[in-house]
Amino acid sequence: MSSSSTLAPGLKQRHVTMLSIAGAIGAGLFIGSGHAIASAGPAAILAYILSGTLVVLVMRMLGEMAVASPDTGSFSTYAERAMGRSAGFTIGWLYWWFWVLVIPIEAIAAAAILHAWFPSIQTWEFAIAVTGLLTVTNLFSVARYGEFEFWFAMLKVIAVLGFIALGALALAGGLPDTSVSGVAQLSKEFGGFMPNGWTAVIGAMLTTVFSFMGTEIVTIAAAESQNPSKQITRATNSVVWRMGIFYIVSVFLIISIVPWNDPMLVTVGSYQRALELMNIPHAKMIVDIVVLIAVASCLNSAIYTASRMVYSLSKRGDGPRILQKTSGSGVPYIAVLASTAVGFLTTALNYFAPNEVFAFLLASSGAVALLVYLAIAVSQLVLRRRMNASGQPIVFKMWFYPWLSYLVILCILCILCILSILTVMLILPQHRMEVLATGALTLSIVCMGAIFNSRKRTAPVPAETRNA
Repeated sequence: MSSSSTLAPGLKQRHVTMLSIAGAIGAGLFIGSGHAIASAGPAAILAYILSGTLVVLVMRMLGEMAVASPDTGSFSTYAERAMGRSAGFTIGWLYWWFWVLVIPIEAIAAAAILHAWFPSIQTWEFAIAVTGLLTVTNLFSVARYGEFEFWFAMLKVIAVLGFIALGALALAGGLPDTSVSGVAQLSKEFGGFMPNGWTAVIGAMLTTVFSFMGTEIVTIAAAESQNPSKQITRATNSVVWRMGIFYIVSVFLIISIVPWNDPMLVTVGSYQRALELMNIPHAKMIVDIVVLIAVASCLNSAIYTASRMVYSLSKRGDGPRILQKTSGSGVPYIAVLASTAVGFLTTALNYFAPNEVFAFLLASSGAVALLVYLAIAVSQLVLRRRMNASGQPIVFKMWFYPWLSYLVILCILCILCILSILTVMLILPQHRMEVLATGALTLSIVCMGAIFNSRKRTAPVPAETRNA
């Protein structure tokens, strides 16, 4: 181990390319989509279209800033430059907390599958083992992370494309012994297209935005590649077709094959239920393998992303200095170990503490995605204005600036306000804890940031610094 604090550009072009393609494909698509469809009906596809459009626009804004100034801290760094240190502190630690909580979520999901295959080993033992294994791989080098993620992503892409092909065949009547209603059930059967109204669609957007988290990881990872600006440009340009194929097309096929009120939709997940209705042999085993790969990929990325964000916070003086230490291969090993230590702790809470504790921690990350997107939009608006004023050339631009940027900010604020009102009025009671817990977490981090910054301002200056 060395005492330096510099990351090594070890990611290859194929690593960043595949990460950008499959970064947002996780258990949220294979399992979580069933929850969105069950709550909003066929209109869940509107939630995916609206959320996907929002993510495309936010990624375009993030891409503009990242191409101009690639940085491991990504949007947290840009928020600090645009809105001040408190904004960067708050959004950086919120984002770190989000991915730290993803670690136990994905570890528990993987452990549940492995326990079903090997009942003699306890679920918590599998969860600890999986987290430990991927922690070790993240400690070697960023190239090792990139290699693992490359193959994980490749398998996820193959799985989704295979499902799309089977679904299209089923709707076209090309699969034997398969009887599905098809697009007719979107409008005529089981209560129509929007059986639970617009409030359910808005509530489903919280689930869908959560599923899309991970798209922005490429701007963090690209900072450790040989040509960050080129990689970010390519990844951002591909967001539109990635969202369209992997999410919109997949969800359209699911709601055309599986009735939205099918009780098994939430129990076994949307992909498995669709395969069962298409009479695909060993549907459960196929989906279990795919989900295991997906959660391992997400867990791998969660460790990487959390460690890089907290490393960036430390480098900017917004976290303990020890977190910026790197190994001889350029890995922030203290940041990796600190992030996974919190992940191990929250995993243990799930098994050995009251269920309410873990449920509250999980709920606290519910609306973080919207807060991150809001910070990105505001930062882009401010920094673009500064770049224009200074005459700095802008290689990669947000569309229809500034009007589209204003529209994105307005939409995110409206979603947050509407969600808050609906949950407080108990119209969407299932999302109440998520909104309140995220609000409480955000307020706590803002207060900690204010205390942290005030202490730094009042700290005595060392004599040697004064003399210098």
